[in-house]
Amino acid sequence: MNIRHFEKNFTFTGRELPTIARKIGKIATYCKRVQDASSAIRVEVERQTTKKERDQIMVTVMVELPEKVLRAESRKPDVIDALDRCIEKLEPQLKRYKEKWTGKARAKKAKEAA
Repeated sequence: MNIRHFEKNFTFTGRELPTIARKIGKIATYCKRVQDASSAIRVEVERQTTKKERDQIMVTVMVELPEKVLRAESRKPDVIDALDRCIEKLEPQLKRYKEKWTGKARAKKAKEAA
């Protein structure tokens, strides 16, 4: 699965990159059975100047799968916290998509076998 990350007005520190890679890897392994060659995960991190310090970092995670794009967005004061929240939001979406997709595949194979 292709994983891309983009930063706007922000740079990752040396300690953040491995942690982020590990957390995104969790999503990638969860998608293993439903991915194809065009599947990708896109992580966008943007620092905005806002009055509230807790909303300065915005993280958007998009998971591109066959016939579907799943998306989660979070604003937190820390990148890791925002990414954790995005993953919390994506897990139910991935679970629902996986159940639908694997259910269709099973039904199609059963129909062909009959």
